[in-house]
Amino acid sequence: MEPVEEIVIVGAGIAGLATALGLHRKGVKSLVLESSPTLRSTGFALGIWTNAWRALDALEIGNKAREHHLLVERVTVLSPSSGATLGEIRLEEIEGKKSTVGQLERCFWVLIGGDGINSVVAKYLGLKKPSFSGRLAIRGLAEYPTNHGFKPYFIQINGQGFRAGMIPCTERVMYWFFAWHPSVNGSEKADESTTAMREFIVKTLSNSKVPKEIIEVIQRSEFEEVRSSPLRYRSPFSLLFGDITKRNICVIGDAFHPMTPDLGQGGCLALEDTVILARCLSEAVYQNKIEEGLEEFAKIRRWRCAKVVTIAYVVGLLQQSGNWFVRILREMLLGWFMAKALLKIPDYDCGNL
Repeated sequence: MEPVEEIVIVGAGIAGLATALGLHRKGVKSLVLESSPTLRSTGFALGIWTNAWRALDALEIGNKAREHHLLVERVTVLSPSSGATLGEIRLEEIEGKKSTVGQLERCFWVLIGGDGINSVVAKYLGLKKPSFSGRLAIRGLAEYPTNHGFKPYFIQINGQGFRAGMIPCTERVMYWFFAWHPSVNGSEKADESTTAMREFIVKTLSNSKVPKEIIEVIQRSEFEEVRSSPLRYRSPFSLLFGDITKRNICVIGDAFHPMTPDLGQGGCLALEDTVILARCLSEAVYQNKIEEGLEEFAKIRRWRCAKVVTIAYVVGLLQQSGNWFVRILREMLLGWFMAKALLKIPDYDCGNL
């Protein structure tokens, strides 16, 4: 009996679909499984840094994606206590290189888990459950009837027990986020209702030196679809020493390396995964060495992902801390350092397919 697609991808999110596309570019067929019977409108925005653009270019969809995005020109970090600018970095888009593809006539049974932070495949591999960072986050969108008038800057406000920011998605839509420790200032009840969430965020920002324009963005947002969510991450030790692959099974994306969103790299690392896995797996199919190909993928990704998960956690902890010593250090030095860190992590090239 002629075999059907024998590479099965669990989860039709960013990682799953991009992996399927990467394999398709290499002439390898795959089957994507998704539990939802219909398309869902979830999430708010996806930040695409340089490393992700390189991955999208390798998948040959970078130019198409550029037609639907707004280029951010600058990252600005503000002090919540004084309103002063602590750090400012200009951003430049770096073009990647496109890849050539080949064709294959046969493939072998492989299971790829791209099924998110609560991954069943990760559980099967024995990876530890993601840990709670002790922080919650709310994300939202503010829509304007015409141009909102904001420059294409990524504005961040860090400290006093919270971390907030906003960034334009289009000329009419602003994305914003707010992260906090639920045990601070009685805010553990902030997510009991949409009204309570809005009042808590506006009150917290109003008690700081945050520009009124930022508060107005949040006040304009519709809170019906806004929910707070715990920020979780997988221990770097689990990434370094756990079973990312086992025989013919592996994980990618949030099923592999869930992290706090403090570097905006979750989706970007998932796209890196897809290109590297498609390359390793297609080469392994050519040589009939599937297990070795998956092990090579794990070898390439372990340290990179553990590093980014660690830095994201530490940066979020320092940025949000209300400790007086950390606050002084942050406002004197760390604002500039953290802004630079936002550029160093994306300076990674996953290569071509």
